[in-house]
Amino acid sequence: MFSQLKSVEKLKQLAQEPYDLTASDALNTKRIDSMVKEGLGLRLFYATERVTEDVLSALDELADECDVLDKMKQMQSGKVINRIEGFESENRAVLHTAMRDFFDHAETSPEAKQASQLAYKELEKLTQFLKDLESSNQYTDIVQVGIGGSDLGPRAIYLALKAYQKPGRRAHFFSNVDPDDAAEVMKGLDLSKTLFVIVSKSGSTLETRTNEELVRDKLKKAGLDPKNHLIAVTGQGSPMDDPQNYLASFYIWDYIGGRYSVTSMVGGVVLAFSLGMDRFLDFLRGASAMDKAALKKEKNLPLISALLSIWNRNFLKMPTQAIIPYSQALSRFPAHLQQLNMESNGKRIDRHGQMVDFDTGAIYWGEPGTNGQHSFFQLIHQGTNPIPLEFIGFIHSQYKQDVIFKGTSCQEKLLSNLFAQSLALATGQKSVNPNKYFPGNRPNRILLAERLDPYTLGALLSYYEHAAAFQGFIWDINSFDQEGVQLGKVLAMQYIELFSDKRLKKESDLKGFSVGQAYFRHIAPSLD
Repeated sequence: MFSQLKSVEKLKQLAQEPYDLTASDALNTKRIDSMVKEGLGLRLFYATERVTEDVLSALDELADECDVLDKMKQMQSGKVINRIEGFESENRAVLHTAMRDFFDHAETSPEAKQASQLAYKELEKLTQFLKDLESSNQYTDIVQVGIGGSDLGPRAIYLALKAYQKPGRRAHFFSNVDPDDAAEVMKGLDLSKTLFVIVSKSGSTLETRTNEELVRDKLKKAGLDPKNHLIAVTGQGSPMDDPQNYLASFYIWDYIGGRYSVTSMVGGVVLAFSLGMDRFLDFLRGASAMDKAALKKEKNLPLISALLSIWNRNFLKMPTQAIIPYSQALSRFPAHLQQLNMESNGKRIDRHGQMVDFDTGAIYWGEPGTNGQHSFFQLIHQGTNPIPLEFIGFIHSQYKQDVIFKGTSCQEKLLSNLFAQSLALATGQKSVNPNKYFPGNRPNRILLAERLDPYTLGALLSYYEHAAAFQGFIWDINSFDQEGVQLGKVLAMQYIELFSDKRLKKESDLKGFSVGQAYFRHIAPSLD
């Protein structure tokens, strides 16, 4: 167990006197230059973390003691790692990396090779489908209808790469079963020129299938045949795998978790349609390259990030982690990372079903800078609880449209704010006026790249996926299931039955749900 590891005991001792970033000359050029790692065009600066060489050495020992590289290799080779030993569980392989593993001829396992071949077959189907659409020149818009990982990842990636979208193409998303979500999206669309991608691996996700019915109803009322406008992304043989109801169907598999699915057809259809297949392939290349980097000890940026997060979470006892991109294009990326990390590592038992006696997943959240500086950064700078941050920045803008004002461009001001916040959080400010006193020692790091393009974003996505996985490997928890979402679904179905019975004027017979029915009784008069 994590708490019994030799390296953990060493790190506990080191955490009693963490590096003081506020001390005189604690943050200097030599430290900044020595605490930076580079790979695939990404540079990770971590001199503003509260670590020393001794801490970093002990963290390396922790990674070795937990065999994290071997576990990463097992994951990418298709071993059954999504399981809880001795208890009923999903009992599956975890092969989202195979969805983009067809750009080189590296040796791999038969399981991963087969998964990669299946993924490539779907990619070929999609390529032909898009060519056929081009010849018809009928569709200009595409709407993704999914929820959770079927929405958050694809939406975040599309918005991040919107600067590269094809002329005359637009993508839209709705996920919430709240009918206002769908109404807001569809009110501005020419439905005759719109495709709808319905995403449900099981083919039975209630929110998604309900929204699909809403779409079908809208299309019929517009005098259109729904079959000519609906695309299914689902498991082979699912209730949605029906050519009579969809213009096309693309497959996903059980070994692809929702929050890890954006490089599969879950993201592929909407992204390739709106950005073009060439840019989607560049995105996959970046992700695949980072997958390979995560298997090696040298320049393993996801592992470094994971170890720093472990240091902050388990040894400096900081319960949250903020992701702050200094890029408006990444406005929804923190929401995707929130699901990625909190659904993966929000676990209280280990892989053997035993309760852990240490902290696991942190609370992830974030918004773009510089807006956040004028919002929640007050608490981050002077609040009572230090919050670790990971900044994301780019040297160049996407659109290359800028202006010089008072001697500097917008992009230069953006980067100036990023670097300034990192230093200010680390070093703080001494003052005899307590209102102007900044305690500092707010740990943070900077992930910097040249420009946010498809390849870089693919690498960035994979970086965060593997950082989450490495943390789970170290804690010896299962980062690939999500039982925590199930209980609420069960209770929701009982409420749905109450609504249905009332509409049909039937007497409800939900024994053992008397407390739950109390809420329903309060709103029932308004339903008449």
